[in-house]
Amino acid sequence: MLRFLALIALAGCGAARYADAPAGRLSGTVLVMWVGETQGGEGDGRFVYVPSATPLQFHRTNADATLTTITPEMMYTDGGSIPAMAQVFKGFSPWGYAPAYIVHDWLFVARKCVNDGMADPEQAKVAQMPFAESADVAAEVIKTLINTNTVAPNDVAPGLITSAVAGPIARERWNQKGACAAAVVSEAHQEMIKRALAAPARARMVQRGAGGPVAQVVQVIDFGPP
Repeated sequence: MLRFLALIALAGCGAARYADAPAGRLSGTVLVMWVGETQGGEGDGRFVYVPSATPLQFHRTNADATLTTITPEMMYTDGGSIPAMAQVFKGFSPWGYAPAYIVHDWLFVARKCVNDGMADPEQAKVAQMPFAESADVAAEVIKTLINTNTVAPNDVAPGLITSAVAGPIARERWNQKGACAAAVVSEAHQEMIKRALAAPARARMVQRGAGGPVAQVVQVIDFGPP
C-alpha cells in the first residue's frame, strides 16, 4: 500500500507523460495461459503469453520511436505488477490493461537478454531503446486501448501506471544482468502449453490430465489483422 501511495504522489508527472503519449494501433491476438502455481507461494500462479498464428503486435505512431512495431515472443508475464491492496480500485486490475502490460513486459525480457548478450533477432531490436521510452510505450498502448473503447476511460490509473513503469525500480530491472536465462519459458511449460492447445476446449480447463499437467487458457483478446 505504501508503494501505491507513493504512486499517487507521482501522479502529476505520470499524468503529463500519459497525456503526451500518442495512440497507436494493436493487431493480432492476446493469448495468456496459466501453467501452475507461483514458485515461493506468492501471487496467483505462473502465466505465459503465447503467440498465436496472428501474434499480438503494437504499431506505434510516435515520431521519436526507436522501434515502430513491437511483437512480443513467448514469455512469462504477471500482467500488471499491481500491489494487492491497490487492486480494489478501478483501473488497477493486474489484467485490466493486459495488452499494455504484455508489450511492456516483453521490452524488459528482450532488454535483459540484450544485456546478457543472449538476444535473439526479435529481442535485439530493443537494444537501442532507452529506458524512458519503455514507459512511453506502456502509456501509448493504454491510450490505444481507451481510444478504441477496448477499456473504459479512467482519469487516474493511466497516469499512475505510467509513473510506476518510469520509476527507479523499473529502471533497475531494465539494467539488470544475469536474468535472461530465467526469463526463458521452460521446456516443461512449453510442453504443457502444446498439450493444452491441442486438446479439446473442455480438457484445457483442468490442471492435470492423463498426459500430465495441462496449461489453462485464461485470457484471449483478438485485435484483428496487422
